Amino acid sequence: MTVSAEQPVELKVKDLTPETKSVNLTVKVVSVGEPEAVPARGGGVRHVTEAKVGDDTATVVMSLWEKQSEGIAEGTVLRIENGYVSLVRGHMRLNVGKYGRMMPTDKNVGDVNTEENLSEVDHSTSRGGDLGEAVDLRFRKGPWASTGYGMDDERREKGRRRRRRDEFDRYY
Repeated sequence: MTVSAEQPVELKVKDLTPETKSVNLTVKVVSVGEPEAVPARGGGVRHVTEAKVGDDTATVVMSLWEKQSEGIAEGTVLRIENGYVSLVRGHMRLNVGKYGRMMPTDKNVGDVNTEENLSEVDHSTSRGGDLGEAVDLRFRKGPWASTGYGMDDERREKGRRRRRRDEFDRYY
């Protein structure tokens, strides 16, 4: 099934792929996790809650940012419009994003197929092909090869201390 980038398409959970964008679907919440604090790009902290959602075909983990998780409980049926799929450490996550919408609905989803969880599949090579064998930098020439693997230990540790200090100063 080909999914257009411009026009949202009505799909079932089993049809989601790491490249799926602009999707409409109706899912039932199977479980809701606890909110976790994650560092934001510009500094500060954001909160994300992971919920396992699905339909009669499969389940997937959905990332709920900040206030999106309010009012979401096990058994809630959600209508997602203009959602998209992302990869987090190689595993699929369903997202609503700033251009999408998520709202409760009265539509009956039926029994959720919890046997097939799309977020358990590792897609770490699906967006760039197989990385092949790792490159051994010990035999590379140049200033980065002083100890064989890049910066020498003293310079590396100095950078770590500086980053920790900067991070501490940012929060306190």
